[in-house]
Amino acid sequence: MKKREFLRMAGLMGVAGLFGSSRLRAADLEPIEAVTLRTGDFELPKLNFAFDALEPHIDKMTMEIHHGKHHAAYVKNLNDAIKSTPFATMELEEILAKVTDKYPAIRNNGGGHYNHSLFWTVLSPKGGGEPTGALAEAIKFNFGSFDKMKEKFNNEAKSRFGSGWAWLYVDKKKQLAIMSSPNQDNPLMSKLSKQRGTPILGLDVWEHAYYLKYQNRRPDYISAFWNVINWEEVSRRYLKGLEK
Repeated sequence: MKKREFLRMAGLMGVAGLFGSSRLRAADLEPIEAVTLRTGDFELPKLNFAFDALEPHIDKMTMEIHHGKHHAAYVKNLNDAIKSTPFATMELEEILAKVTDKYPAIRNNGGGHYNHSLFWTVLSPKGGGEPTGALAEAIKFNFGSFDKMKEKFNNEAKSRFGSGWAWLYVDKKKQLAIMSSPNQDNPLMSKLSKQRGTPILGLDVWEHAYYLKYQNRRPDYISAFWNVINWEEVSRRYLKGLEK
């Protein structure tokens, strides 16, 4: 038996030991193929800037709590949730592509880890302005102008009821599209999201992302977000999304 097959069977046997548990039953597992081997636990990524670097748009205390408490909790809970499941050997994007609503802890914490990891990279104290190059042309082609794209994105972020995210993403037709998702869902969750693709820009509209500074003024927080967007990183993600 090949090492890959052995590890996959070992994972399934570990899950089988939980049969009858209300948390996870072996009979509930869907077949998972093409397992990608992964070593070690997921880790909290470091920020590329100081906690206070995004002020006055995003305050220091919010960044400290958001990164060091909320995101850290998603990472810990994800590592705990995938133990003794076939997901334990997968990379994060593969987990999101295969997770279903049968695994709420993996869905929520896997999404939380991915979404926040992306969010930190598309923020920069030197951000703002507008994108250039291929991304700028794609925005003009798909939305008519940068301002129209921005307006549509803002409307998605403002109208998302409760907690969630707003996304600019590359859809399956390699076109740019905009959507919002509940909780920690995102367009990579092909078994859960009706709109699917590769996220390139995301805005966290959970209250923990803005309430210390903006209280219930979500529109003010959304407006401030455009002053700290790292368009170089968004452009890089756009080009990578075209390759998938």
